[in-house]
Amino acid sequence: MPETYVKTFTDPNEAAAEAAGLEWLAEAEDAGGTRIARVLGRPRPTVLELEFVSDTAPTAAQAERFGRSLAHTHAAGAAHWGVPSPGYPANGPMRMGRSRTPFVPASEAPTTWGEFFAEYRIRDFVQRIVDAGGYDGSEAAVFERVCDRLEDGTLGSPQPALVGDGPARLHGDLWAGNVLWPRDHSEPTGAVLIDATPHGGHAETDLALLALFGLPRLETVLAAYDAESRLAAGWQERVELHQLAPLLLHVVLFGGSYTDAALRVARRYA
Repeated sequence: MPETYVKTFTDPNEAAAEAAGLEWLAEAEDAGGTRIARVLGRPRPTVLELEFVSDTAPTAAQAERFGRSLAHTHAAGAAHWGVPSPGYPANGPMRMGRSRTPFVPASEAPTTWGEFFAEYRIRDFVQRIVDAGGYDGSEAAVFERVCDRLEDGTLGSPQPALVGDGPARLHGDLWAGNVLWPRDHSEPTGAVLIDATPHGGHAETDLALLALFGLPRLETVLAAYDAESRLAAGWQERVELHQLAPLLLHVVLFGGSYTDAALRVARRYA
């Protein structure tokens, strides 16, 4: 019997949403996408039994394979900006987990990435911070100027080559801790991914999150991704822009030094 990792949720809808999201990401594996940890069982409505992956430091070859396979996960695409996985619980809230990160129903689908990122990431998180007594009016106005530039297309950019014009299929929480490097270095996709918040978005957002908390061998991963699916010119200058949403989410959850860090980034793009 395979070794498992047990993950417990407070809400059955959250467990169902996580299982559905992992399954959606795994659909891309047949086209070369990164392997996703399997859901092996659901013994109770709020419990998932997940495949346990023995993690170690990555080799350069693993990092290269991960970069290439992630490009194909993104290229699997999504129906619209902000869409959750097709198996997302129909009676569940359009927000995910403790972070309450919003998804977007088809009836409200934005027409551009900039509209999505402005309304369903930056404005949503900033309003919650303001309501909790965080940013004052002048600080919130800085983020609003960034939203204006996103919505008018000034801060927009093309997707990587394999994705095309529409939304990419994002992991959605792709920080280093959710990238596992199997001890069996022969894993064809280099890494195995866990703990996702999958949705339709810009591929550069996943890549920027990899950089936010220091993924091992990041330069190799990014170079391999770019070789497999060419990134749009100037992508390095947009890394902090795409990091703005996860930074704001950390302000919502933890406050502290993230508060100043997010404001500093916003001032750069305002």
